[in-house]
Amino acid sequence: MKAVLLAAVISLVGALFGTPMFIKFLVRRGYGQFIRDDGPTSHHTKRGTPTMGGAVIIGSSLAAYALAHAITGTPLTWSGVLVLFLMSGLGLVGFLDDYIKISKQRSLGLRSREKLAGQTLVAVVFAILVLQFPNSKNRTPGSTRISFVRDTGIDLAFAGTLLGLILFIIWANIMIAGTSNGVNLTDGLDGLATGASVMVFAAYVLIGIWQGNQNCQTTPGLKCYEVRDSRDLAVVAAAAMGACFGFLWWNASPAKIFMGDTGSLALGGGLAGLAITTRTELLIVILGGLFVTITLSVIIQVGSFKLTRKRVFRMAPLQHHFELLGWNEVTIVIRFWIIAGLFVALGLGLFYAEWVVGAA
Repeated sequence: MKAVLLAAVISLVGALFGTPMFIKFLVRRGYGQFIRDDGPTSHHTKRGTPTMGGAVIIGSSLAAYALAHAITGTPLTWSGVLVLFLMSGLGLVGFLDDYIKISKQRSLGLRSREKLAGQTLVAVVFAILVLQFPNSKNRTPGSTRISFVRDTGIDLAFAGTLLGLILFIIWANIMIAGTSNGVNLTDGLDGLATGASVMVFAAYVLIGIWQGNQNCQTTPGLKCYEVRDSRDLAVVAAAAMGACFGFLWWNASPAKIFMGDTGSLALGGGLAGLAITTRTELLIVILGGLFVTITLSVIIQVGSFKLTRKRVFRMAPLQHHFELLGWNEVTIVIRFWIIAGLFVALGLGLFYAEWVVGAA
């Protein structure tokens, strides 16, 4: 528990005081956000705002995780390291995308194929490694079983070791691409994605602590959780939560800095990694319900236009639809935060209710 608290505090302080220093660095280099001309006109005032702030979130999270372990004298775990690898790897892909946008002053960074290739490479490496490194009880960080609040009876390895690995890699890629792009699409208004991410990471702090107290390796029983390093995953979640909290101070409206794809892809990757390693793969759909809703708005808009040449929303993603309806940006952000909180509450309620009722 000390490591969890230390990780949250260290990352919070690191992001809170590190962000303004990073802002000054970006301003000196002229690394400002390029604003699309086809977006809401109110966004044109944001042109030139420093971006790539996600680097601070990643750096603070990594430093907090390492220092929390160093101070408490506890060893690092493969589960925690792999989640942070996924977070950092996707953040690097996002950084390359942001840098190209800034250096060439255009809305297009990496081409879609290049961006997808980078995300896929990181996701495949993570998916392979997460099934390795068994501990003394032969438990690996990940599992080939599909999970909701714990592993279900659906095992992707039913057809054999090699095919099962391939199916798991595909499944992990779908999850990672979905969450990372979901956070990326949500990151359209000041503080929106950051605040929503704080709530979901906070949920994983609670889930990790609860699973650690009811773990099959230490407390065997019918309701125990088959998660290898649950307490350390709570440390990872706390580090990411604290970093987002500290960054939000500067990212709230009017934003002094944007997280960019560097941050949004990294945060989405961190959430996917936590979902896979805590065996809550389908629960992330509910915990991250705001990200899912906003992603669906884009799918609906594109599908409707291709099929009927008509748009369902004035503009997608969904937050821009309400902007064009005349809603104030701060109003949209706060109300979407409320929705995000309700989804998190529902997800945690389902997680706890399953334990009360008993393992399925």
